[in-house]
Amino acid sequence: MTISRRGFLILGAVTATAFAMPPFISLKAYAANLEQPMNVKVTINVNGKPRELQLDTRTTLLDALREHLHLTGSKKGCDHGQCGACTVIADGRRINSCLSLAVMQDGAEITTIEGLGMPDNLHPMQAAFIKHDGYQCGYCTPGQICSAVAVIKEIRDGIPSHASPSLTEPPQLIAAELQERMSGNICRCGAYSNIIEAISEVAQVQS
Repeated sequence: MTISRRGFLILGAVTATAFAMPPFISLKAYAANLEQPMNVKVTINVNGKPRELQLDTRTTLLDALREHLHLTGSKKGCDHGQCGACTVIADGRRINSCLSLAVMQDGAEITTIEGLGMPDNLHPMQAAFIKHDGYQCGYCTPGQICSAVAVIKEIRDGIPSHASPSLTEPPQLIAAELQERMSGNICRCGAYSNIIEAISEVAQVQS
């Protein structure tokens, strides 16, 4: 039996397609499997209370706080870690919660603006922000306050910044130091000078 050139090409194309189909189907099944969420148990201590959550591994700490625990004080601003509106305190250090996956904070101690103080029992930093009018629209204020509380702790712990004149001597509680450390928190309303005054007052009172 002889096969024409045309028939040979058709047979080759059909054979190649047959061999190509199984991997193609496998890839589709693999892609479909990737779309299925993987839920894990995450236990975090939020504002002094242990909380256990079943979360998609892709859930950020910010979304876990806002959407699952309904702690909406932490704001979603840029969602890229550039504005600081989502700042919370994790194990004593400030972090951008929009950039941290919740599973990365399993077992951590998380403090949000709700955990610092309430209207009838304000944290000194909250009271100072009110006194010095350290906010206008208020959207960035929760992140600003959480960051400010952590900044004072950083300085007291002797952690230098780019503005520190010495890497070995204790940092000073001066405006330049505070401005450098707070530079990751953006205030669109421009209340920066009032914010620095509020932080300075609390730092001096607590020193």
